[in-house]
This record gives sequence, C-alpha cells and structure tokens, in this order.
Amino acid sequence: MAHTDGPTTDDPLGRLARAEGVPSAVASARDAADAVLRDRGLRAISPEVSARALLAAARASAAIEADDGRDWTAGSVRLSTELVGLAAEFRGEPGRVLARLHTLAARGVLDDDALGRLQRPAAGRMADLYALIAGRTAAPALVLGAVVHAEIAGTRAFGPGSGLVARAAERLVQIGSGLDPAGVLVPEAGHLAAGASYHAALAGYAAGGTGVRAWILHCADAFAHGVEVSPVRQN
Repeated sequence: MAHTDGPTTDDPLGRLARAEGVPSAVASARDAADAVLRDRGLRAISPEVSARALLAAARASAAIEADDGRDWTAGSVRLSTELVGLAAEFRGEPGRVLARLHTLAARGVLDDDALGRLQRPAAGRMADLYALIAGRTAAPALVLGAVVHAEIAGTRAFGPGSGLVARAAERLVQIGSGLDPAGVLVPEAGHLAAGASYHAALAGYAAGGTGVRAWILHCADAFAHGVEVSPVRQN
C-alpha cells in the first residue's frame, strides 16, 4: 500500500522497498493484516476491542522505553488514545504532530519546558524527515513507517521518551495509509518480543548499509507479530 500520490523522480524510499527480501516480507505482513481485517470487517470491531488493542500497544511500547529507568506507562496510554485522530494530520504537519506525541508521552515524567521540544542536534535530520513524510513515494507504508521510527529513535529527537514517539509515529503512518485504519493491530508487541534484537536492528539502521534493509525486515516481522496478537484476531 503506497504512501500516497505516486513517486517522485528521486524516490529513496522506493529504492529501499525494492531491496532484497523486502518486497516479500512487506507483502506477507500486509496480507496477514488484510486477512484478519477482512475476516472480521472493520464494522464488526467494537470500541472495547479497539481499546484493548491500543492498551496492549501502549504497554508494550512503555515496556521497551522502561530501559531508561523511568515509568512511561501512563504517558504511553495517554498517547495511544490520540493515535487514530492524529493520523490524518501527520502528513501535513509532521513536526507539530510529533511534538504533540512527545507532550502526551512525557507529561508528568519530564519538566514542562521539555515537553514536545525538538533537540537541537536532531533538527537538521528531522527537517529532512518531515520532507520525506510530506513527500511522494511509491514505497509501502511499512517501509515509510520503519524509516520514520528509526530516524526519530536513532537521533533521540526529543530526548527522553523519543522511543515512544518513534513507535507511535510508525503507527501513524500505518493507520493513515489505511494499512490498519482503526489502529487495532499491535506491532509494538512485535518490537518488544524481539528483545535485544530490536535495539540491535536500530543500531544497524544507524550504521547504514545492509543494516537499513535488516531494520525494515525487522519492522515487517514486528508488524506480522502484531497481527497475530491483536485482540481482533482473538475476539
């Protein structure tokens, strides 16, 4: 499922989407999601099931972030409740939406003057990322989401809590693209289940080369895991 209006002449995400193993991994994950959502039908998904999915995702993301010694659970839950609503705004105003995500996640954990504040060393990289989010690409949403996730987490764009923002931003891409329009799949659980491999894959992305491809494959696997553990499948 492409993120939007067709490719530009220079489409770096499109090239990543064609890397060895990526098309098949993305197609497999997407087909698993489509099968589950078609089987149930979005109209059959109750608010209770949606809430369970969002809570499971929030807890998984907070558990990953707990590596820094802070308790991010409340902020992660608070953030999860706004994901579906923010997804439609993300492409048009990525900077504002990301700042909102950090404010939701970090309230009560960080000082108020640190909420939603982009870190200066990350500013240039984030400007490039915002252009990528707002631009045109033939790449599937899983690829764009993986890159958005890695760029925010790898640069620690907002300081503490950046991992929560990164995983939420990946979800915004998946929701906004129509891949998971109701936000009822739980790829955060896939990232959590990967354990140390999640952090190793992020480090590989930062190192470049084949690490970028390996990270995208990890994200496809995490999404497929999220399909399997979704309350929609279990309900």
